[in-house]
Amino acid sequence: MLQLNYIRENRDTVIERLAVKHFKEIGLVDEIISLDEDRRKIQAESDALSGEANAAAKQIGDLMRQGKKEEAEAVKSQSSGYKEQVKQLLDKLGAIEIELNDKIVQLPNLPHQSVPVGVSADDNEVVLTNGEIPALSEDALPHWELLNKYDIVDLELGVKVAGAGFPIYKGKGAKLQRALINFFLDQAAEQGYEEVQVPILVNEDSAFATGQLPDKEGQMYYVNNDNLYLIPTAEVPVTNIYRDVIVKEAQFPIKHCAYTPCFRREAGSYGAHVRGLNRLHQFDKVEAVQIVHPEKSYDVLEEMSLYVQGLLKKLELPYRVLRLCGGDMGFASALTYDMEVYSSAQKRWLEVSSVSNFETYQANRLKVRFKNSEGKMQLAHTLNGSALALPRIVAAILENNQTDKGIRIPAVLVPYTKFEYID
Repeated sequence: MLQLNYIRENRDTVIERLAVKHFKEIGLVDEIISLDEDRRKIQAESDALSGEANAAAKQIGDLMRQGKKEEAEAVKSQSSGYKEQVKQLLDKLGAIEIELNDKIVQLPNLPHQSVPVGVSADDNEVVLTNGEIPALSEDALPHWELLNKYDIVDLELGVKVAGAGFPIYKGKGAKLQRALINFFLDQAAEQGYEEVQVPILVNEDSAFATGQLPDKEGQMYYVNNDNLYLIPTAEVPVTNIYRDVIVKEAQFPIKHCAYTPCFRREAGSYGAHVRGLNRLHQFDKVEAVQIVHPEKSYDVLEEMSLYVQGLLKKLELPYRVLRLCGGDMGFASALTYDMEVYSSAQKRWLEVSSVSNFETYQANRLKVRFKNSEGKMQLAHTLNGSALALPRIVAAILENNQTDKGIRIPAVLVPYTKFEYID
């Protein structure tokens, strides 16, 4: 969440940047500032009253030691109400702090100055495009037909077992999934990411700390009896490893990767664009997470973007990089790059990765801090990126590589699949 002192000291800037994200409840900013003024006033009254009570207690002790019992009793009588007054002020202070916190967590992160002004995905900025779009034959098939043709993913069987959006991978389809996961993990290890295996269920505190709550309750699967959430991305459990941790500056950059299944309700999704593997309720993903020094975070963001692009190049997929506009950004992000691959049979771009810098927004919720060179406690910056999400990668590989011999497997994956074609 945003830091209270920053909101208080930079009201106009906060309002201006929130407008770039098309945040509707701008009035919250002044409500927060007003509550903060009340909080500080009551805190000052409580501190002053506590000081008077402490001084009176000392005076009473001194008088008693001097044998001036009557004078001591007079001071005691005069100060008898201090304790109750302090209690009333602290109760009021507690209520204000709860209300203040409830309002602050409703504010999204402020977008970086480089974020384009825009309302929707149509306003995102194309940063670069790489690779040639394959020229397919006229009888080329979309991936959902290729899944059936080669019997590698059964969407209908998944409906029987769980419901729509829960595919069952079979034979070479399952092996391709495993090959991609292992390839992505091995590539991450080569880039210095330490692999971790994390829970796929998280508690409320973890979901709050990375910004999923209170923003995305409707998109998460909830286990009611245990008050747990199925993770929408490994970002949540991996980043929460450092919740309430004071790290050493020498540890930066902290780099982790993790493979997990991911679960998203995708409420309200319908239409041709969600056919096949385009949008699922359960899917596999390798996530990269970094916790870094604030001065380095935007260099790291560019570095992570290049890393994901490198994976797409190795998979021989044409791709483009978008800088998301204010209206299309995530709640917690300060700057996001989306990577999209071209699906030749569908003739459209498919998002396969988001790489984001959250600056101190998550770190403030997580309380992940470090002592800087001056010995002062400071919030770290957090970043993450999909490296990569599998379903649309598989869709693009199937569609872009269909030949008379079958689906050609990218050369970099053959050592993992142990086969060159799906036939």
